[in-house]
Amino acid sequence: MILSIESSCDDSAISITEIETKKLLFHKKISQEMEHSVYGGVVPELAARLHAEALPKILEQAEPYFKFLKAVAVTSTPGLAVTLIEGVTMAKAIAVALNVPIIGVNHLVGHVYSLFIEKEAVFPLSVLLVSGGHTQVMEVKSLTDIKTVAKSMDDSFGESFDKVAKMMGLGYPGGPVIQELAKNGDRKKHNFTIPLAQSKLFAFSYSGLKNAVRLAVLEENEKEKPDYKDIAASFEHIATRHLTHKLKKYFQNVPPKTFAIVGGASANLYLRSQIEELLKPYKADLLLSQLQYCSDNAAMIGRVAVEMYKKEMFSSLEDLDVAPRSNI
Repeated sequence: MILSIESSCDDSAISITEIETKKLLFHKKISQEMEHSVYGGVVPELAARLHAEALPKILEQAEPYFKFLKAVAVTSTPGLAVTLIEGVTMAKAIAVALNVPIIGVNHLVGHVYSLFIEKEAVFPLSVLLVSGGHTQVMEVKSLTDIKTVAKSMDDSFGESFDKVAKMMGLGYPGGPVIQELAKNGDRKKHNFTIPLAQSKLFAFSYSGLKNAVRLAVLEENEKEKPDYKDIAASFEHIATRHLTHKLKKYFQNVPPKTFAIVGGASANLYLRSQIEELLKPYKADLLLSQLQYCSDNAAMIGRVAVEMYKKEMFSSLEDLDVAPRSNI
């Protein structure tokens, strides 16, 4: 079995995955959303302190599996440096104590493999990764052949939801609250501009849309009883249209056969429905992670680690370090 640790941002998680069957035998996650919600976003130093409290508690529950461990895996990149260190330090201690190899896992590859928890992986596929930290399109041919073909030039898709929610005083995380508020709103009420609509660049940008929403919120705040549902609906619509607009142009040159949406923001139901519509003319298969594995979790890290273990892609205890930015 492999014990895996995830601490790249504000979720403390540990899993146990059986190597031969890929079966997830244990998975526990402690979220910090409540502690960070009062600040409207993740506070790195607070997150690190909470990881230091939560990870040992979860590890204690996983102790019955220690005698079966063949390796320990940990997210080492990308993420917040101060939180990644908590997981890597724990992983190194376990590796030394149990005399097993250590595997440093790329968090983004973990999101790709969130599609295949307790399943065989299916490649090649095109992947849209949307989260609080990333918005990018990747062409994935195998575990070791992953190419990013587009990414955000500034804010990520998920980050823009968090910031818009903060503007409205709705707390953190913003994705679920904006989605709920948008259900009863008019998506066409605010004529926000689709970012980079006239640009030939295959890239994403949310800073301009975010500013347009800010102005709409300020105008709404002048009313006696501000109501943000139309702003939320219009924002969600244009934020999603931006993705589908760019993907549609990309598909004209690279027709999709198997397409996947991963990352915490892939749980957005409106995004899922619009991508489904976009793929219909191509008769492409759409792969989605189970909702419980969309956000950061150790199960996806364990699934990657199984493949890396089989290929003996081990890390050196001395050389394994954290890297806030990914090379993918």
